[in-house]
Amino acid sequence: MKPSRAVVFKVSPRAAWEAACQAGAFTGSADDQRDGFIHLSLASQLAGTLAKHFRGQNDLLLIEFNTHELGDALRWEISRGGEEFPHLYSALPTAIATATHSLRLDDDGVPRLPEGFQC
Repeated sequence: MKPSRAVVFKVSPRAAWEAACQAGAFTGSADDQRDGFIHLSLASQLAGTLAKHFRGQNDLLLIEFNTHELGDALRWEISRGGEEFPHLYSALPTAIATATHSLRLDDDGVPRLPEGFQC
């Protein structure tokens, strides 16, 4: 596995993630459920994902996962700009999250990555 693919991220409203934690698994946002998989991003894809899909949304979390924990349900598929994105074809067990970061909006209403975050 490429080192850059060792960790993937999910952006979620805090309330949705907290409900998923109580249930034990995140079954996806409305967009995820419509598409039949959970949309994830690599660190290098996060800025584009945040600007395109989460502008103006408050109280978001950035949740981190090691890809080796996701098994065969994780697939790399061509998406935005012809780039391969990680898609998870199963529920996402909340217990395997390795870190959770709060996201704040910048002056343009785009969620900004946590201070010191490396892409």
